[in-house]
Amino acid sequence: MRALAIAATGMNAQQTNVEVIANNIANINTSGFKRSRAEFTDLLYQAERAAGTPNRGGQDAIPEGAQIGLGVRTASVRNLHIQGALANTGNRFDLAINGRGWFQVAGADGELFYTRAGAFNKNATGQIVNVDGYVVQPAMTVPSDASEVQVNESGQVYVRIGTSTTLQLIGQLTLANFTNEAGLDPLGGNLYQVTTASGAAILGVPGEAGFGSIHQGYLENSNVDPVKEITELISAQRAYEMNSKVIQAADEMFGTVAKGVR
Repeated sequence: MRALAIAATGMNAQQTNVEVIANNIANINTSGFKRSRAEFTDLLYQAERAAGTPNRGGQDAIPEGAQIGLGVRTASVRNLHIQGALANTGNRFDLAINGRGWFQVAGADGELFYTRAGAFNKNATGQIVNVDGYVVQPAMTVPSDASEVQVNESGQVYVRIGTSTTLQLIGQLTLANFTNEAGLDPLGGNLYQVTTASGAAILGVPGEAGFGSIHQGYLENSNVDPVKEITELISAQRAYEMNSKVIQAADEMFGTVAKGVR
């Protein structure tokens, strides 16, 4: 009985949906996190009678056929790169992007990763790094005798040495944009990687056309909306229950047939 298999695909799809929602809710306080959405597509159709075939007289074509769908499958889990709210932290090394763009960080082997989480700090040599110790690109070093660090909206990084009245420029932050941000590969740790689907990184200076500005002392919050997630969770739960009832009904019908055969 096809209804059993069809309903089973529906339950699998809603289980995936719940897992995606659960991950969104779990990261509700993760800086720079972008919520995901599961998207589905129907499976192949089994034709009982094809539309356009001749009728019994062999003359006129029938206007519509009879096709039975075989269920649903997960098409993709899309990351929604929508701006999150900016939260004031007061930490001079916390940076947030207001608008489009990604920070670049380099791993131990020099491989580039991209992130919206700007919770940066200094390592032992004074380089600006993220929470995992990956060096922010372009690399820059804060002098050990610097008494103040200032980052303007254009991404220029200045330091004050001791009690000097002038600021010294030590570097310029650049941001990366992508033709298809949804195609980036999420690696965990607030890091993303370039893929063929995302296209190559397009570099630019903060504040230029198409690039957001930098806000020092702020972090970008997760873009997860708790009310929306709970609403979608309830909807997914109801859909799962309906599919389970279909399986139950189909099983009872199959049992009735089996008893009649005996």
